[in-house]
Amino acid sequence: MKAIFLVRTGEGKEAFETRETPIPIPGHGEVVIKVEAFGLNYADVMARRGLYKAAPPIPSVLGYDVAGTIYSLGEGTTGVSTGQRVAALTRFGGYAEYAVTQASAIIPLPDTMTMPLATSLATQASTAVFSSIFATRIYSGDRVLIHAAAGGVGTILVQLAKAKGCIVYGFASALKHDYLKDIGVDYVFDSHASDPWTKLVTHLSADKLDVVFDNIGGLSFKKGLQLLGPGGRIIAYGAAAQNRGNKSSQLNNMRVGLGFGFHSPIGLIVKSQSIIGVNMLSLADNKPMVLKEVMEEVSRLAKSGIIRPVLGKEFPADRIGEAHDFLESRNSTGKIALSW
Repeated sequence: MKAIFLVRTGEGKEAFETRETPIPIPGHGEVVIKVEAFGLNYADVMARRGLYKAAPPIPSVLGYDVAGTIYSLGEGTTGVSTGQRVAALTRFGGYAEYAVTQASAIIPLPDTMTMPLATSLATQASTAVFSSIFATRIYSGDRVLIHAAAGGVGTILVQLAKAKGCIVYGFASALKHDYLKDIGVDYVFDSHASDPWTKLVTHLSADKLDVVFDNIGGLSFKKGLQLLGPGGRIIAYGAAAQNRGNKSSQLNNMRVGLGFGFHSPIGLIVKSQSIIGVNMLSLADNKPMVLKEVMEEVSRLAKSGIIRPVLGKEFPADRIGEAHDFLESRNSTGKIALSW
């Protein structure tokens, strides 16, 4: 089979190489999927830049989400069958014509959903669902701030929050504001402005936020925490600030780390607030039955129409570098997918 290997860190056009490699063999409770499409996530960009510690050593095959048909089953695998159309969360290995994953990480697909569109149901939808339904809950009337609200996870978080009757504040670059208004964001702020936080504080006036979904990290996290009211929750599921301006450095990483700030539990207790970290790979590794419940909820919400995946752009697999550059430019909306 063909697989796209990360062979060096750096720019997208120079980082990848397509190689022939054996089709994986499924272990106990695993499945092999014949991949028709795979998705990109910002963690892929961080791995390509050498900033994601959980990534396997180079040369390696990245990729967290795939869509295709089940090719083979491992021993003891139940509840799925060969030939079944599925999307799946993978622990790397997704940039390939065949990928292996746990049966608990599978989402059955309706016949009407295309494979590129379905890739958003794995990593991004599961992150949004776990963050807003399992790790915490959002309630009608909650004031919810969503960073990168036009991205894959952000789009689905907006859909989930609006379905709950929340008031949604979205951060994104100005060129994405019409998109955010179209998907239901109530108040849009330019994340590239000189100080979007001042505009948000002015708009809130005496009000406070109830929930912040933050994939930026650093100073963004600290400012979001400062705007939480009593009972507020901040959910951190990324640190894209490490790749500020598409550049990385040890100095920038230190700046981002210090930007998070140092927080005493006493302050959280007094205000009944929560800081919640989300990493779907860690969840898949250590809590497979929880992941299975998350995937079942994603499937239910997609079937009901509450989750409505948005395909921002599709590339052929041999344009992987171009797709990475497009995602890293932060000009994309929705899901970026590649097809074999």
